[in-house]
Amino acid sequence: MPPLPSLWDDEKASQFKSDLELLVYRSNLLGAEPAIINWRGGNTSTKTIERDHLGREVKVLWVKGSGSDLATCTTKDFAGLKLDEILTLEDKATLSDEEMVEFLSYCVFKPGGPRQSVETLMHAFIPYPHVDHTHPDSILAFGNAANGQDLAKRVFGNRIIWVSYVRPGFPLAKMVAQLLRENPKAEAAILQKHGLVVWGEEHKETYHATLHFVNKAQEAVDETLKGKKIFGGLKVQPIDKNKREQIMTELLPVLRGAVSKRRRVILHYDDSDRTLEFVSSHDAPKVSMVGSACPDHLVHTKHYPLWIDFSPNGFDLTDVKKQIRERSNEYAKRYEQYYRENAERTGTSEPMMDPYQRISLLPALGLVATGKDKFTARMSAEIFHRAIEVMKGAYSLDTYTSLSDSEAFAVEYWPLELYKLKLAPPERELARRVAIVTGGAGGIGGAIAERLAEEGAHVVIADLDEKGAKEVADKIVAKHGEGRAIGVGVDVSDEASVQDLFKKTILTYGGLDILVCSVGIALAKPIDQTTVADWRKLMDILALGYFLPSREAFKVMKEQGIGGAIVFITSKNAIVASKGATVYNAAKAAEAHLARSLAEEGGSYGIRVNCVAPDAVLESSKLWSSEWRQQRAKEHGIAPEQLEEFYRQRTVLKVNVYPKDVAEAVLWLVSERSSKTTGCTITVDGGVTAAYVR
Repeated sequence: MPPLPSLWDDEKASQFKSDLELLVYRSNLLGAEPAIINWRGGNTSTKTIERDHLGREVKVLWVKGSGSDLATCTTKDFAGLKLDEILTLEDKATLSDEEMVEFLSYCVFKPGGPRQSVETLMHAFIPYPHVDHTHPDSILAFGNAANGQDLAKRVFGNRIIWVSYVRPGFPLAKMVAQLLRENPKAEAAILQKHGLVVWGEEHKETYHATLHFVNKAQEAVDETLKGKKIFGGLKVQPIDKNKREQIMTELLPVLRGAVSKRRRVILHYDDSDRTLEFVSSHDAPKVSMVGSACPDHLVHTKHYPLWIDFSPNGFDLTDVKKQIRERSNEYAKRYEQYYRENAERTGTSEPMMDPYQRISLLPALGLVATGKDKFTARMSAEIFHRAIEVMKGAYSLDTYTSLSDSEAFAVEYWPLELYKLKLAPPERELARRVAIVTGGAGGIGGAIAERLAEEGAHVVIADLDEKGAKEVADKIVAKHGEGRAIGVGVDVSDEASVQDLFKKTILTYGGLDILVCSVGIALAKPIDQTTVADWRKLMDILALGYFLPSREAFKVMKEQGIGGAIVFITSKNAIVASKGATVYNAAKAAEAHLARSLAEEGGSYGIRVNCVAPDAVLESSKLWSSEWRQQRAKEHGIAPEQLEEFYRQRTVLKVNVYPKDVAEAVLWLVSERSSKTTGCTITVDGGVTAAYVR
């Protein structure tokens, strides 16, 4: 692996006016390199002289706040604390986590800042202006090697101090400070199973110290890898990409259902070259089950992954699906036992977390990570990439070792670590759910997609207008975050196109919870002027175009085994016929009865199927900007621009109906609020008397 280059730019650095701004710059540079920093991991600090609210000079420690990410942090993400007050703790023999947190709360320089890092005392006790703590792959290779201390001494000599594993907090800070006093010429510390700490007199010097030790460690790892087969070489050949995706399209919903029994999750499928090399190797089954390398890996990937035995030769997917379900259940039972034993030993009162695996490994196919959303699932996969590099390095140097089960539990259920989770806002109503909205580029479809996303759903916007679908998806992502939506082009009347839509959905998110069919097309002609082509076109789009997505949704939802919700956007015309629209009336009635039929068939699987029947939704409508507007105006004997007022006056409530009104009805039908409703039609028409559901 080539040495990591310096990203430091003297000209850019000279533009920053304060040490705090330079600290942010230094932190962002470190965070830009995944081989150095795990997502939201690591912490950095600087010591400055500031003036307090009375104008007095105060020594201030600026340290990264808990839960922020070095790659994207700003000055607002750093906690300022009065250094001299913190240093009074150095003479204490013991200090509990609770006492430490309480004491530091009184040392705040200015109110309103973030909660300080759990590593704050270590940064304070190291007698240098600048301190960086990171989790580099190459350093962790030494930190997790069975004979790591001797190996590190051989490579770095007296330039480093070795710190045996202890959970972050007061004991670790005391240990580092004591070892540094005993070794005043040391330039860095390797924390066993934890990472690297460097210090310096200048920002640039400190940043380059991290690069130096990381590159030196990587050089040693690369030297030991020369001529060796990584993880013993390939045991099986990775399956070619098309076949891989075909297989995973069948397996992912099974896996998602297996790990979503307590709480739904979003999946991220990773079949990168690095991942395939690892999962397909001889030694991966053994080395991957040793355990997590460090606390930062553990909190994102759990202590152990789940290994699925898969042979690319003569496999039976039925057997693989059975294995996924059985092993996921076994994993959860083992986790429950791990929790009970350690909770009893430690007396913890924290409730048990989700017992299912975060990482599943499949030879020849790749890995699958889970998370509360797509971004978190992808980050878990990225952090397992870091774990692979650590395992590779430690395995080449010596024997890979990990946190023990008791050490892992102490981190996983550590109140200071759980505090980060409590900082997150409460999840929205449709969080952890995946929805497909067909016709999603249209006025009604777009409003539905945006409303579902607003309530936390991940949304696939599907439309014949692929460009329009992607524009809606981009809007959702910009508002709600990375991975929250994708746009897909689809012809709902074409079986292969619909199947491809579901394949893309599954490969992106792992499964499906919600299907909303809102594709629309209309035709107003007297029956004697209606052609067979007219009939086939409307029936293909409005009947076949609702049947095909529903069929594919049923397949996925049945495999998952966690239920689902399907909503058809029908019409007032599905209930009461109107003149001059025979084919449209018939097609909409077909949708409504298809929904009732599917409700009967889906009930035993927890799949609910309902309809929303709007009327005259003209706003943002492609349908109503077409010939349909002219035809309906002519039918009613009015000018096209009079349609809005005409439809308003014919309702009982004297209102117009808008896309957002339809979206609200859909939201209710796909949420848990309607968990006991199926086979139902909700009218959203302002009250058209003839269309009252009977």
